[in-house]
Amino acid sequence: MNGFIAAGAVALLAGLVLVVTGIRKHEAQDPRHVAMLIGGMMLTAFGLIIAGFAIAYQSAAPLDLNAGAAR
Repeated sequence: MNGFIAAGAVALLAGLVLVVTGIRKHEAQDPRHVAMLIGGMMLTAFGLIIAGFAIAYQSAAPLDLNAGAAR
């Protein structure tokens, strides 16, 4: 699971770098910079979701489906 957290953090940082770069160079209205904004936002969201689910999976208690009485 630590690999997913690390991969999510790397994707999050790479996405933020793309977003900041796209915002700084957006005055030119170049389609490349618009694509950097869109891709950066998608990569940031992906990294946040991957890391968040990995942390939630690690911290949650195991689910015991056999604990209930048989009906």
